[in-house]
Amino acid sequence: MAEAKYDVLAIGNAIFDIFAQTDEKFLADHGMAKGSMALIDEPRAAAIYRDMGPATQVSGGSAANTIVGIANLGARAAYVGKVKDDQIGKLYSHDIRAAGVAFETAAAKDGPATGCSYILVTPDGERTMNTYLGAAQDLTPSDIDAAQVAASHLLYLEGYLWDPKNAKEAFVKAATIAHDAGRQVALTLSDSFCVDRYRDEFIDLMRKGTVDLIFANESELHSLYQTSDFDAALKQLRDDTRLGVVTRSEKGCVVVSKLETVAVPASPIEKLVDTTGAGDLFAAGFLFGMVRNAGHYNSGRLGALAAAEVIQHIGARPQVSLKELARQNGLPV
Repeated sequence: MAEAKYDVLAIGNAIFDIFAQTDEKFLADHGMAKGSMALIDEPRAAAIYRDMGPATQVSGGSAANTIVGIANLGARAAYVGKVKDDQIGKLYSHDIRAAGVAFETAAAKDGPATGCSYILVTPDGERTMNTYLGAAQDLTPSDIDAAQVAASHLLYLEGYLWDPKNAKEAFVKAATIAHDAGRQVALTLSDSFCVDRYRDEFIDLMRKGTVDLIFANESELHSLYQTSDFDAALKQLRDDTRLGVVTRSEKGCVVVSKLETVAVPASPIEKLVDTTGAGDLFAAGFLFGMVRNAGHYNSGRLGALAAAEVIQHIGARPQVSLKELARQNGLPV
């Protein structure tokens, strides 16, 4: 197998995040299901933006948050996602490159604007997302650079890519190239509502071996197997995939393979501020551990540490050096 140029290449919907703190009444008044991710059109996006309070704006997108976390830990990272050549698209591209991530996807010259997600954070830290995919949905198989995929030790894909048809085809193309090059492919299920939309297709991807590693939280796992029995769902996950990682908020995570089940505790926090990015940053820490051959337990600890950092402030990108944080906690970097 050729030497990898990148440790992890992530492919996702390039989305600019706009955060505002709000209350339950705002969600109810706007017909939002708390804790969900809803796909919206441009008029709905404009209406939400008009009504929401003071906002914090930052480049986001699930897989992009993960790859920024991986770069922050000190790994060689690359990202594929579609923005438009507009003001927000330029800001997005600058942000991800400034974070140490290789980003070479050509910006769209025409078509819809760069995608935005309007994220409402309630006092309990729960986030409700309203996402206008915009240019992100125009990611196509031609945006996948076969040489870049083959030169990446690990390919990471987000479940949200399954919404736009062209992105779905790009996802499958990239996974095929990665496997042909002897690389591993990881998928995050992204959101229980996303799982509801594509349950059978996700299970098919796992059983066919299109993906090797699955990240899910408890609600996504229950949605995937349509059962409230955690142990039964976990057993099914073990049967369906080579490696499964299930996050359980303050209860930590469980890593399942054909050979073992490993439980890893959560990292302590002082105050929960915003859960946005918790799963994304957990995946960053875990994947970093994988490429460093840290083992399932230490990979889980790295994931827990990165998630704990991001939920203690607004926004889904780390605000301190995760590498330094890991070193302070005696973890391999």
